[in-house]
Amino acid sequence: MRTPLFALFLFTFWPLFLWADSFSGQVLDNETDLPLEGVNIWLQEADLFSVTDAEGKFYFNDLEDKSYTFTLYKENYITITQVENITKDSFFIYKMKKLELELDVIEVNSNRESFGLSQLRNVEGTAIYAGKKTEVIPLENLTANLAVNNAREIYKNIAGLNIWENDGGGMQLSIGARGLDPNRTANFNTRQNGYDISADALGYPESYYTPPTQALERIELVRGAASLQYGPQFGGLLNFVFKKGNKKKPLEVVTENTIGSFGLWSNFVSIGGSKNGFNYYTFYQRKQGNGWRPFSSFYQNTAYAQLSKSFSEKLKIGLEYTYMNYLSQQPGGLQDFQFQSNPRQSLRERNWFQVNWNLASVNLNYKITDKTKINSKGFFLLAGRNALGELGPIHRPDPLTERDLIKGLYQNFGNETRLLHRYSINNKISNFLLGFRYYHGQAQSEQGLGSDGNEADFNFLNPDDLEKSSYEFPSNNLALFSENLFQVTERWTLTPGIRFEYIKTQSDGFFKERVFSGGEVIAENKFDSHRRNARSFFLLGLGTEFQSTLTTEAYGNFSQNYRSINFTDLAISNPNLLVDSLLKDERGYNLDLGWRGSLFSGFLKFDISLFYLRYKNRIGMGELVIPDPIVLERAVAYRTNIGDARIYGLETYLEANFWKWIKPKDQSSHLSTFLNLSYINGKYVSGLNSFIGNQVEWIPPVSIKTGISFKYKNFSGSYQLAYVAKHFSDATNAEFVVNATRGIIPAYSVQDISISYEWKRFRFQAGANNLTDAAYFTRRAASYPGPGIIPAEGRSFYGTVRMKF
Repeated sequence: MRTPLFALFLFTFWPLFLWADSFSGQVLDNETDLPLEGVNIWLQEADLFSVTDAEGKFYFNDLEDKSYTFTLYKENYITITQVENITKDSFFIYKMKKLELELDVIEVNSNRESFGLSQLRNVEGTAIYAGKKTEVIPLENLTANLAVNNAREIYKNIAGLNIWENDGGGMQLSIGARGLDPNRTANFNTRQNGYDISADALGYPESYYTPPTQALERIELVRGAASLQYGPQFGGLLNFVFKKGNKKKPLEVVTENTIGSFGLWSNFVSIGGSKNGFNYYTFYQRKQGNGWRPFSSFYQNTAYAQLSKSFSEKLKIGLEYTYMNYLSQQPGGLQDFQFQSNPRQSLRERNWFQVNWNLASVNLNYKITDKTKINSKGFFLLAGRNALGELGPIHRPDPLTERDLIKGLYQNFGNETRLLHRYSINNKISNFLLGFRYYHGQAQSEQGLGSDGNEADFNFLNPDDLEKSSYEFPSNNLALFSENLFQVTERWTLTPGIRFEYIKTQSDGFFKERVFSGGEVIAENKFDSHRRNARSFFLLGLGTEFQSTLTTEAYGNFSQNYRSINFTDLAISNPNLLVDSLLKDERGYNLDLGWRGSLFSGFLKFDISLFYLRYKNRIGMGELVIPDPIVLERAVAYRTNIGDARIYGLETYLEANFWKWIKPKDQSSHLSTFLNLSYINGKYVSGLNSFIGNQVEWIPPVSIKTGISFKYKNFSGSYQLAYVAKHFSDATNAEFVVNATRGIIPAYSVQDISISYEWKRFRFQAGANNLTDAAYFTRRAASYPGPGIIPAEGRSFYGTVRMKF
């Protein structure tokens, strides 16, 4: 390993010592005279390509002295085609005009489409995305039920996602990709404006907080190759990017009020603006509802404030703070026959869940030179979650005794600093990235008995002598990472990368076990537990891109991944689930190979890719028979290292904008249809003998989302159909178990429709989710919000009024 590691180190870092510059032209915005980054330039006679850098500059090498036809293309700008006579050291300046778009479209960044799906640029800020599978969801013109963060509509264009539908309020997002467990999006590195928002990135990487979609400008996803820059997890990066204050106004106020079925009410108010180098944006959201099932009411409060100041062209500093709290009643799960009989019924009325979340960050951007810039983010989290209820098997009635109470407290802080340097080799611009990350987590988990009532009382009966467990989980992480984007030719880039990780996780505390005889507790044993686990390792990666035409490119990447075990998994006592105390960390790698871009003058947008994921020591659900004080023995889910898994598949996204044929010059309207198709196959290929050959859980072999959207003058709307094939929820590939915590997820299809109308300062929107009132479920839970089958919501309607002034 040392030789290839040293070679990659040299390959990545040697550009630090190279300094040169040569350009053949520059592209500016016609109105502002500011440089335009990301302009594609094609020399037709030589069939050569180039892309402008952050200064709007481009270059070509070894050209004969003669005439060439230049074509300059950039989204939302008028394409330029011009013949130029080239001589030695020629330098040209071009000015591109923006298309005459309606205001709402102009406000979207010019490098991204206003509708559908797009990708991140090769270099954005202080990050390198060249050669990676990236997806950007612009939200300004999305016609969907944003008040409840309807993930089915928001992520409709992302191929290969498995979405769990846990609640009708959209308080927790649960998505997984490529066979990774969707639970609270724990297999993604989940961030907000580039910094962590999960409970504990190392010990408990679950996201109990989901930013309100109404406050977001876009959502960014980077698949497994994100491991070198954003952490070693298999899923990649999920980043929520908030809106900024209006750059042209000192004050802008937006308010949205939504009402819907089952008592849904949401009020969202934002205030933002810019003045004297300051930019600010703040919002408050309150939403509440009764829920589709009995005993599923909720309320949520979310507030956010951002203030940034540009002190000069070189220095910008920003501050952010987020607060969120919610309380939800959880109706529990169902058995299979109960779901078939009546999916709306509830067998639990004493289960509650409460979350409090505080996030803060300090962000510094400094331009050292025209070629070198640095970004540093400091981030802090103080949060807690409380779960109260009856966790016994769902096929047994609630005994109406003391409830189980689990409390979690999370206190984390960290810093991530990045330096990006542009340099030239043979008159070709390359980019070098060097980064550093430090993270400290302090999680605490307590479990004991709560009250025997029905109310949301999150107090232990015996706080000084807990009946089940009490743990602290300190953790530390230090990482160094680097990538280098080499512009090998005008069309071809190579991006090698390396990451060093040091991880130290600990657990200190105790747990108790009860000994039963004849249904009575005859003894209670207390066990102290103190664990330490420190490890360090390198991750390697390589990405490549080839610009096949002016508007299409092929891409590929390889990246190693790593996921540490969560000590918090070992601390919870659950009658439906046991966890192997000797769990091992997971390792593996991701491979992507794809082709993306647009064809036929922008009529067709596409991203078609193949992937291969190798997963070593994959943690999954098996089965174990344990003693039971009532029925002598019973089978429970057993979480352990199942073995090695291989997962491969096809992910396809196609979008056809028929309006480009109807009225090619009208960029403010569209009539589009899309197809999102994934085929995924996953099997266990080694490990425990009883699982070899089994299908990997949480992988629908086929997922299809398709629909149509339109915008014409003041009207817009969308319709979509989603189909998910039958798949398994555990590694045993069980189709049915008595307590319903494991078994198949039957195939289902669901439809959504929304329509909106804009008039002056108002936008009116209405829609229906689960249009045909399909009865289906997306998950089986061994713990909260179950145990058992968690039914998805039936048909619901909503209406929204938005005012902007």
